[in-house]
Amino acid sequence: MTGTIPFSLDHLDDAEALSRVEGLRDRLRLRRSCRDFSAELVPRAIIETAIAAAGTAPSGANHQPWHFTVVGSAETKRAIREAAEAEERAFYAGKAGTAWLEALAPLGTDAEKPFLEIAPWLIVVFAQRKGGIAEDGETQNYYVSESVGIACGMLLAALNEAGLATLTHTPSPMGFLREICGRPEWEKPVMIVVAGHPAPGARVPDHVSRKKPLEQLVNWL
Repeated sequence: MTGTIPFSLDHLDDAEALSRVEGLRDRLRLRRSCRDFSAELVPRAIIETAIAAAGTAPSGANHQPWHFTVVGSAETKRAIREAAEAEERAFYAGKAGTAWLEALAPLGTDAEKPFLEIAPWLIVVFAQRKGGIAEDGETQNYYVSESVGIACGMLLAALNEAGLATLTHTPSPMGFLREICGRPEWEKPVMIVVAGHPAPGARVPDHVSRKKPLEQLVNWL
């Protein structure tokens, strides 16, 4: 049996606890997927800190089965855009199927992804099927999808706290990201998180303001 360390957490009174969670809720309510980015620079330290926050996510057996490749190079961003748009053209040409394209129609998306070059940072998230904490490429990882999903949510929340616009982009298939980013075969690309400041006058479809009300989100037993 391994040793233990103290569990440390602020003990808040009920009023302070509610105030904190209400504040976070209200800030997260402002988060929207942005497709119109400014090229304005964002300090690397902000991105590093957001990723460090994401890295505190719970994971199966504490194996932390995620890796984040941060892309700021104009050359690499262009390569990612070109490869992603090639997949997107096939997707919108019929690969997706009618129902999927109809579901996307209110968002006004198409095969053109200029934000992949304009935004200052692309964070490519990889799920590690193997590796453990040592990333040895052999140790089996567990609950990989669940663990990486939680880390991605925490990354988006952290970037939102920094006042940055974000977008999750998931071209399909995404194998080209492993090659461009130089990652090993046991890692699976999950998404690109685009991060930066919104372009002046950026707008989003009003469709995204439709959120399920609390009474639809939860039931109490």
